[in-house]
Amino acid sequence: MDTLHDVKSGHIRVRDGTRISYGLHGNVDSDIRMVLLHSLGMDRHFWQPVVERLSAQALVLTVDCRGHGESDKTEGPFTVELFARDVFDLVSAFRFDDVLVAGASMGGCVALQFAGTWPRLTRAAGLIDTTAWYGEAAPKNWDERATKAEHGGLTPLVEFQITRWFSDAFRATHPEIVQRCVDTFLRNDAQAFASTCRMLGAFDGRALLSKVRVPCSVIVGEEDYAAPVAMAQALHDGIAGSSLTVIPNARHLTPLETPDVVAGELARLLALTC
Repeated sequence: MDTLHDVKSGHIRVRDGTRISYGLHGNVDSDIRMVLLHSLGMDRHFWQPVVERLSAQALVLTVDCRGHGESDKTEGPFTVELFARDVFDLVSAFRFDDVLVAGASMGGCVALQFAGTWPRLTRAAGLIDTTAWYGEAAPKNWDERATKAEHGGLTPLVEFQITRWFSDAFRATHPEIVQRCVDTFLRNDAQAFASTCRMLGAFDGRALLSKVRVPCSVIVGEEDYAAPVAMAQALHDGIAGSSLTVIPNARHLTPLETPDVVAGELARLLALTC
């Protein structure tokens, strides 16, 4: 995707030696710190439209999750706890101690894990197009997708992905955004992608919901069938005081399809904590 205008970017080596790629954007004079975590198969540039809308208010850290983007492609298996620990190590390296952590899809699982594990570091949470649990059939379903990537590469998965990512109308009117997502997706390492799929199949963060006691915004596209409205409703029901926003006519990648709504909800969270 297009390169963000970074205040700073580079790599930080986390506790097991893995290099995690990051970008810092926005207002270096702000005391508001935000961490944004991308969806499966994307990278930190996924957040460009949202960062553009929030950069005057906050200093924003975007992260290439382990196995994605310019971060190291370490050998699996992966866990959501491991991804959240990577975020903790980055936050600690920058001495951020009061962050709004938000994630989309896979990144939302990691954000939930972070907020539930390190509540004293968490100012607010944004859970976007995501879930605490993909259901009883998740291990089988995600393993099937992982096996397809391992045996056939990522190209055969593209058509499946793009119809889940964006509504029909958005795909028709914004082909350049769709193509950038496809290009990013195809740059992924197939084995790292497969390990991440199995990680999501194994994830069960339902016990974390009661541990999130900060302002929390749950956001979902009305037409999202990767992490449907019912999964967002379960998050909302399980997190005391959370808000639920269902975006009409949008699907799974709402930070790209409806960045005004997503950025507006994150800005609202910031206002609640100031």
